[in-house]
Amino acid sequence: MTTTTPDTSLRPLRVVPAPRHRPPVITDDDLEPVSHDSTRYVQEALAVDFSAASDEQVFGSQPTRRSELPDPRPWAGHIAQAIVEVMVGARPAPQLLRWTTPEVYDVVAHRAYVSTRRGLTARRATVRSVHVCEPTDGVAEACAVVVDGSRVRALAMRLVGLDGRWRVEALQIG
Repeated sequence: MTTTTPDTSLRPLRVVPAPRHRPPVITDDDLEPVSHDSTRYVQEALAVDFSAASDEQVFGSQPTRRSELPDPRPWAGHIAQAIVEVMVGARPAPQLLRWTTPEVYDVVAHRAYVSTRRGLTARRATVRSVHVCEPTDGVAEACAVVVDGSRVRALAMRLVGLDGRWRVEALQIG
């Protein structure tokens, strides 16, 4: 066992009060005189007419054309799997907030709450197949076949392109 000797070259710390600094006082004599002959800058009004647009049209979610959205089939498969996992308690519900409307989120979160309240353990539910049709520009309707244990279920949803991404606007689970 080795022993260490204290280092005697270190001095003890000394506590000193913080200095009191004040900003310098500026008097009228220190200021340079302003020439009133110079032209003053005046900000002009921006020439935009918002009278035809409501607040919802200007600041709310904006529809997105199909050409600016990703392929709906793989996206529908991923979101269907996420929705099923939330409902069986394998995934937290807030992960769906960005991808669903408040009404759809409430339904899915309530079903997740009921399944955990019943004491059902998180089980593995799998999306087997996805079918998509696009009735109009920026809208896709998808249905998925879900295997949940020994049961086979159907999941149908309406996807709408908003702000450059798909969002689930309607959901039906059988």
